[in-house]
Amino acid sequence: MGQPKKQTSPRKTGLRRSHLVLELARKVNKTSPVKVYTTKRESGKKLVAEIAANKAAAADK
Repeated sequence: MGQPKKQTSPRKTGLRRSHLVLELARKVNKTSPVKVYTTKRESGKKLVAEIAANKAAAADK
């Protein structure tokens, strides 16, 4: 079965494949210690700093 590529109608928002993948990636990043690439802005220095903070917290335990 094919993946959704574009919106089927102008009123249905969030059905584009990239938007579905982005939503899943953000959900994974909230819970998993392994981070997933989301967007260029979200996956830059902020993500690296967050991973470093998580590693430091894990080392303290």
